[in-house]
Amino acid sequence: MSDAAAVVRVGLLISMLLLLPFGSLPEFALLVIAVIGIVDGWKHRALVFHDASGRLLSLLFLAYWLPELVSAADSVAPEKSWLEVATDLRFLPFGWFVLVTLQNVRARSWLLSASALLVLLWTFDALLQASVGVSLGGRMQSDRVSGIFSDDNLKLGPVLAALAPLSLWATWKRWRWVGLILAWLVLAIAVLLAGARAAWLSFMIVSVILIWKTAGSPRRFLQIGAATAMMGMLVFAGSYAMSDRLQARVDRSLQALRGTEASWDTALAYRLPIWTVSVRMGVDHPINGVGVRAFRYAYADYAEPDDIWLTTPSGYAMHAHQIVLEILTETGVIGLLFWLGGVALVVRQWRRASSEIREQARPWGIALVSMCFPINTHLAFYSNFWGTLFWWLLAIFAASLATGGLLRSHLTRSFANTAILR
Repeated sequence: MSDAAAVVRVGLLISMLLLLPFGSLPEFALLVIAVIGIVDGWKHRALVFHDASGRLLSLLFLAYWLPELVSAADSVAPEKSWLEVATDLRFLPFGWFVLVTLQNVRARSWLLSASALLVLLWTFDALLQASVGVSLGGRMQSDRVSGIFSDDNLKLGPVLAALAPLSLWATWKRWRWVGLILAWLVLAIAVLLAGARAAWLSFMIVSVILIWKTAGSPRRFLQIGAATAMMGMLVFAGSYAMSDRLQARVDRSLQALRGTEASWDTALAYRLPIWTVSVRMGVDHPINGVGVRAFRYAYADYAEPDDIWLTTPSGYAMHAHQIVLEILTETGVIGLLFWLGGVALVVRQWRRASSEIREQARPWGIALVSMCFPINTHLAFYSNFWGTLFWWLLAIFAASLATGGLLRSHLTRSFANTAILR
C-alpha cells in the first residue's frame, strides 16, 4: 500500500472519531469504511481469513456478535434485536479495512498521532468552556462541562477517559516525562470538570497502568504513583474550589457515607433500581437474556411500582449501565461466556506477541481496559455510540496486536534462528 493511500485510509478512520460528537454522523463514515472493507476482504483474502491477525479479528467479532444472534431468537422485542443483529454485521468489514490499513507501518504511527491530537483538542476545548462558558459545542448551560459534545450531553468525560491513553502514550513517546505530565494534567482537569464519576475511575485506571509501564521498577512505581496521587489531589482541590458544578457532584457522591439504601441510590444517580431490575431479568432469562437492545422494552415488567425510572418521560431505563449486567440481561450466560472467551483470546495473543508488537498495541489496549473495567458504571456496549467507539478501538487493537507483516517477520526470524541452531 502506498503512503498516499494510507493517508486517505487513516483520514477515514479519524473521521469516525471526529464525527463522534455529532449524533449519527459517525454511522455514515462507518458505512463508507465497511463498504471499502468488503472490497478489502475480497482482495486480501489470505490476510483476512488465513493470517493470525485476520483470525484474531474474526474471532473477536464472533465473541461480540454471536451472543446477539442467539439472544434475538426469543427476544422480548424481536424487531429491535434482529435490527441490531443485522446492523452490527458492519463491524466485521470495518475490521477488515482496519487490518489492511495497518499493514502500513506509517499508517499505525499516523493514526495514533492524529487520534492523540484530536483528543487533546477536545480537552482544551473543554477547558475553554469551563473558563469562559463557550466551546466548539456551543454555550454551556447545564451543570457540567460538555465541550464539543454540546450542552447537556454527558459523554465528554467517558470519551476523554477512554481515549486518554492515546494522547498520554503519544506524548510519552515523543517528549517523555515533560509531555506526559502536561498531557496528564490537562486531561485530568477536563475529565474532572466533565462530571462523570465513572470517567474519573476510568482515568485513574489509565493513570495506574501508564505509571506501571513507564516506571521501570516496583520502587519507582510507588514513588511516581505517590507523586501522581499528590498531583491529582492538588488538581482536584483546585478544580473543586473553582467549580460549583464539581462541588455538587462530589456532595452527591458523599451521600453514600450515610449508609442507607436511599443515600446509596442518590450517590449512584438512582442506578440501584436499574441494577435490581437487571438481576431479575437475568434470573428470569438466564440462557440468552431478554434480547440484545431489548432491556428498555422489558424494564417495566420487572420494576417495582414506585421505581423512579417509570416516572421519567420514557417510562423505563435505557440499558443496564454496567457491562456485566448488560451482557447477562441482554444475551444471558451464553453472551457472558463468549465475551470471556474473547478476553481469554486477547490475553493469549498478548502473551505470545513480541515486545515490538506489544509496544504498538499498548495504548489501544489500555483504552479498552479502562473502557471495559467491570467494577464501574458504563454506557451501553450494544448501542450505536458506545458500541461504535468500542469497535473502533477493538479493531485497531486487534490489528496492531497481530499485524500480519510484523508477525510474519517475527516468525521468520524465529525459524531462521532455529535453523542456525540446528
